[in-house]
Amino acid sequence: MKKKINTSGIVYSTNPDFRLEDEEQALETLAPEKQLLTVKMETKHRAGKTVTLIEGFIGSQPDKEELVKKLKNHCGTGGAAKDGELLVQGDHREKVLQWLFKNGYTRSRKK
Repeated sequence: MKKKINTSGIVYSTNPDFRLEDEEQALETLAPEKQLLTVKMETKHRAGKTVTLIEGFIGSQPDKEELVKKLKNHCGTGGAAKDGELLVQGDHREKVLQWLFKNGYTRSRKK
């Protein structure tokens, strides 16, 4: 049986409110009409590839992944939800914005 290695560097804490990063609470997802999303195009740090970046989504990781899945399907392209960013491959700012408005994200804007 292999030993499980603790890589956090913390052996013991006397703080009763201490939590490891893995135990963080999931964010409660705001309703679509309360989300303030920004849609913009970006090429920095992406090897010259263009992506549509959706910022400002407040919610859990599964909800982010579900939103990106719907946007990717609508645009007919790839994408991902990582590092708190929603990415859709290519310049699809108008399509993404139209889909967001149509689905209740009324406070969205393009940058």
